[in-house]
Amino acid sequence: MVGEVGELSEIFQWKGEVPRGLPGWKEEEKQHLQEELYDVLLYLVRFSDVCGVDLGKAALRKVELNAIKYPVKLCKGSSRKYTEIIDNDGADADSSIPAENGDR
Repeated sequence: MVGEVGELSEIFQWKGEVPRGLPGWKEEEKQHLQEELYDVLLYLVRFSDVCGVDLGKAALRKVELNAIKYPVKLCKGSSRKYTEIIDNDGADADSSIPAENGDR
C-alpha cells in the first residue's frame, strides 16, 4: 500500500496547489490519477478486511473524536494541534478527550 501511495503522491509532486476539478489537466493525467486512487483504495479496503476493521464505522468514530478534539469555535482557521488549544477558561480543550492510540 505504501508503494501505491508513493505512486499517487508522485502525480502531485511538482504540481503545487491543485484546484478543485483539476482544470488544465490532460485527460491522460486524470486517468492516471484515477488508476492510482483505485490502487490505494483497493489496498486499503483489503487491508481493513484482513484486520477486521469496519472502515465506515472507523471513519465515523474518527470524525466524532476530531469534533471533540477540534471544536469549531476554537479551531476554525487554525492548524494548531489539539494539545495546543486553550478554551476561554484557560483550560486545555483536550482535558475530556479520550486517549486514542497512544495520543496525549
